[in-house]
This record gives sequence, C-alpha cells and structure tokens, in this order.
Amino acid sequence: MTELLNVLLQASVWLAIAVLLLALVRPLLLRLGGAALVYRSWWCVPVLLLTLHLPLPVAPLADALPVLAAAAAWTAPIAAPATPAWPWLLLAAWAVGALVMGMASWRAQRRFARALGTLSPRADGSWQASADPGLPALVGLWAPRIVVGPRFDQDFSTVEQALILRHERSHRRHGDPWANAALVLLRCVFWFHPLLPWAARRFLRDQELACDARTLDPHPAQRRIYANALLKAQLAHPVAPMACHWRSQPMLKERIAMLKEHKRKALPWLSGQVLVVGMSLGLAAVAWASQGGSAPAAIEADPAALANQAGVAAEVTVPAKARVMAPPSYPSKAFEQGLSGKVVLRVEVDAEGRAGEVRVLSSTPAGVFEAASIAAAKQWTFEPARRDGKAVASALKIPMTFQMDETGPAP
Repeated sequence: MTELLNVLLQASVWLAIAVLLLALVRPLLLRLGGAALVYRSWWCVPVLLLTLHLPLPVAPLADALPVLAAAAAWTAPIAAPATPAWPWLLLAAWAVGALVMGMASWRAQRRFARALGTLSPRADGSWQASADPGLPALVGLWAPRIVVGPRFDQDFSTVEQALILRHERSHRRHGDPWANAALVLLRCVFWFHPLLPWAARRFLRDQELACDARTLDPHPAQRRIYANALLKAQLAHPVAPMACHWRSQPMLKERIAMLKEHKRKALPWLSGQVLVVGMSLGLAAVAWASQGGSAPAAIEADPAALANQAGVAAEVTVPAKARVMAPPSYPSKAFEQGLSGKVVLRVEVDAEGRAGEVRVLSSTPAGVFEAASIAAAKQWTFEPARRDGKAVASALKIPMTFQMDETGPAP
C-alpha cells in the first residue's frame, strides 16, 4: 500500500521538476525553434514518468547466515501493534479524486459530442454539424473528423475556410487528439498536483501555437487572412477535453501576437529535435538514477551450501562473508509487549567490505523491528565478494530473528 503512495509521491515530485524546467527554458526554445519546438519539448514529461518505472541494475544478491536478537521473557500480555490507517485513507482519497476527474472529463466530452447534432459529410472532406457548440474542431480519437458549424460557409471566405481546414488537418496529422487524451489521463492520475492545471493550460496553448506555425510556414503571406479568420471565431462555449478547437478565446491575443512576430527560426528542424530529445533523455536519466537500487527477487540458497561453494568457485565468484555482525538491540516497545518477529534485509557491501545501503525486504510484524535492524546492519563489516581474485561490490540477503528468551530474565 505504502509502495504505491511512494511511487505517486516520487512521480509527483519529478513532474513538478519537469514542469518548472519547461517553464524556465520555454523563452529560449521559442527563440531558437519557435512554437513547434516548444510544443515538442513537452515530450519530456511522459518520457520522464515512464523512465521512473524502468528497473535499475543492482548487485548480485546472496543469502547470509541469519542473525538472532533475543530478549528476556516478559509477563505483559502480547498485543499486536495496530496497523496505521492513513495509507488506506490516502489511497482511497486519491482513487476518489481520480474517478471524479475522469467522470468530469468523460461527461464534458459526451456533452460536446451530443451538442453537435446531426453530422453531414462535405465535399472538402470535413463534416458539417447541425449545431455549433464550439466549432470548427477536430473531434474524435480513433478516427478524428473535422467538424464545422452550420454557418461555416457564410462566416468564412473560401481562403479562410482552406486555412482553417489545413489547421485542423495538421492537428490530425501530428496526433494531437491522442496528446490531449494523454493529458486527460495525466490529470486524472495527478489530480492533486498543484502545478498540473497551469501545465495543462500551457500545453494546450503551445499545441495551438505550434499548429498555427505549421499551417502558416508554407504560406507566410496569408498571416493577415489567418488572423482575420481567428478574429471572426470567438469561442464562448465549454471546450471538449479531447477535441482540437479552432476557436480559443482565452489565448486569442497570444495567437495573434505570434502571427505578427512570426519569423524564420534560428535553429534548423533537426537540431531542434536533437535539443528536445537530449533534454528529455537527460532529465529522465537523472530521475532514473535518483531512485536508488530497487529490491530484486531474492536468490534462494542454503547459507551452508554457499559457504562450501565459496572455496570451490574462488576463481569465478566468492560471495561476501560476515566479519563483524553484532546483533541488534531489542526495541523497548516490543520487549514491553512481549513481541517477537522477523526482518529480512538487503545489505549492499562495497569492495572494501563496508555496509552501504540497507533496505527492508520483509518485516513481521510491520513497523516494529525495522529501525533497529537497519541501525545494526549499518555497523557491520564483511569480507568483500571477489571475482577473478578482485574485490567487488555485492549484496547480501540477511534474515534477522527477534524472539523472547523463554528461560526468564537474565540475572
């Protein structure tokens, strides 16, 4: 349970870092490669989140002899520690929030689709709706269609119509409806994230600016006509989450300003791609490396067998051996309650035989003996593992047993 919460927390932190980084470098990317390069830079967000789920290389894991920590018997009644309820409460709150956000997005999309009315095919490949809930727009996910309003021919000239259709075809060609669907999914999973609403608005604006730039790049002389078509269409209706709307009143001034300042990019297309890919992979690599070693599947083996094997296979691999392994102190609360338990640790051993990172693989009962086990393990020393006669880093799986001494209190 806490593992899922830790994953969400870690992903939320890196999502915030990615959003802040994009906000910081946006002016530079806009100057170097224009709106299209800024829009492509958003790829670093999904790349980063996917990278966090990649496994990390870890040292080989071998079993070590168990460690026993015993305490004198206590006559107090045994009471199992209460399992904290907050992980379940947090997980339930997250699930409810994600469900509410998903339902709201689905209802908005359905409401928009129903408000279109009857769709009729047009000669130019688009579809004409009998009502106008916010058109023209690219509607649909699996087979997106360009849908125009009932007064499309009356409101726009022939040249303006061609520009609008070219704009929506550019959305379809570059898979923008799928990008919007991914944004909806991201908002459902991270509905609690304080930076995500701003990031979503900025992403959609960059999407429209990039589409405007792609539409006008082959025809820079038509900027005035394009701006006039934008001014004719003011969106006063709620937008659909996964539709690409031509009309976007909140960013109308920004789109008009982009048309006025549109000029040749300082960076070629290929160089811009390399810059975005490098930034995405660099940030993802830092996030991946920051996770630390993950707990791999334990290699089950008999400790005695391992000890016998060490001398035979010295020329290949000699497992690490314990040098000083003082038992942990018995937790006072567990002693007072008469609790016994078992903890299995993963202890990384460096090439000099020092204990490095210590992680708990399992603990029974949970939350009782972990701290004492980790504190003891960090003081242990080992004979390092050897490969081809050279000391190498490795990892040991060490079970630790905490049990009450039935013979009575020590004198």
